[in-house]
Amino acid sequence: MTTTERTELLIVGGGIGGMATALSAARAGRPVRLLERAPAFTEIGAGLQVGPNAIRVLTNLGLYPRIKEVAVFPERGVFMDAVTGKYLTALDFGPAFRERYGAPYVVLHRSDLLDVLLDACRDNDLITLENGKEVTEVRDEGRTVRVECADGSAYDADAVIGADGINSRVRKLLSDDEPVTSGYVAYRGTMPMGSAAVDVSGDDVVLWVGPGMHLIQYPIRRGELYNTVAVFHSDAYEQGAAEWGSPAELDARFSTGCEEVRRGVALIDRSRHWKTYDRDPLDRWTTGRVTLLGDAAHPMLQYLGQGACQALEDAEAVGRLLGEHGDNYAKAWTAYEHERLPKASLCQTTARTWGEMWHTDGIGRTLRNHVFSSRSADDYSHTDWLYLPVGA
Repeated sequence: MTTTERTELLIVGGGIGGMATALSAARAGRPVRLLERAPAFTEIGAGLQVGPNAIRVLTNLGLYPRIKEVAVFPERGVFMDAVTGKYLTALDFGPAFRERYGAPYVVLHRSDLLDVLLDACRDNDLITLENGKEVTEVRDEGRTVRVECADGSAYDADAVIGADGINSRVRKLLSDDEPVTSGYVAYRGTMPMGSAAVDVSGDDVVLWVGPGMHLIQYPIRRGELYNTVAVFHSDAYEQGAAEWGSPAELDARFSTGCEEVRRGVALIDRSRHWKTYDRDPLDRWTTGRVTLLGDAAHPMLQYLGQGACQALEDAEAVGRLLGEHGDNYAKAWTAYEHERLPKASLCQTTARTWGEMWHTDGIGRTLRNHVFSSRSADDYSHTDWLYLPVGA
């Protein structure tokens, strides 16, 4: 038997983007109900890079004091050649960076950020959180949006935000597209800081780039843990194998790396890996009373470190525009899409380009290394578009 509840604003998806949007909308005075399919609110993964564009959002939500308790504030982002071990360039995250962008660059554990958001949502009387709600059907019926779940529950909402990830059910109202496979695989893991001997500063985010592979390393959780992510292109995928991205492929791909890269890869957890996907940008995120947010709207590859950050920017825009337009959701969603779609789409396409540049070989690798080695660490000309506030 189906039971139906009437609700105002319904968010499908309880990840970082969905939680932040619930807080942002509640701050604008809108009652929010959030549905999460999992039995508990959890984040799978390890480290997360949070640029100043997203830290400004978290600060505006009143969460920065909690973030500071669990985060690490790296001094630099360092690029190294994964094969030769040579230093290529760096991006200085020091005082000039923080003054320019109005916030620091932060790294932390994904679950720590979700816990901060979850606690804030639970403390807000305008937010209702529900677990075990697998959405099976979403229908825009004109005056309301009908959302049905696998457990027999249903909701008639004034408006719906799909924040349900790259395999979004809500997205199907706008597009029948499918995720795009990159052919790359990621192995992720953390280890106690003392187990991660590195030759560069433990205060840095270190990125080793090489042909068809990269390794990224940085401290998280107050510097107690060291996060390592190894990413490589699978030859088995190119050959059409049903299963690809095995630990054996991981070791084979990184066998050409320098000693420190090989040492880092040897320490990484082999029990699980993630195949990486994105989608092509959409022309629109909104239809009627329904809109998309985060990976449901603009899933992107990891090379800009902006997946969660762009979701947080979405959340800020939603709350601000609801504050301007009240319960005129169609108008708020149109304004939100107009504001956010161009930048998020650019992040999607730029992430693909950055991935190609990191993983190039031959003359491309030679030119990349030359260009990187020629720039100064305080050259922010290539990050202004990403980190500066809108209109700055």
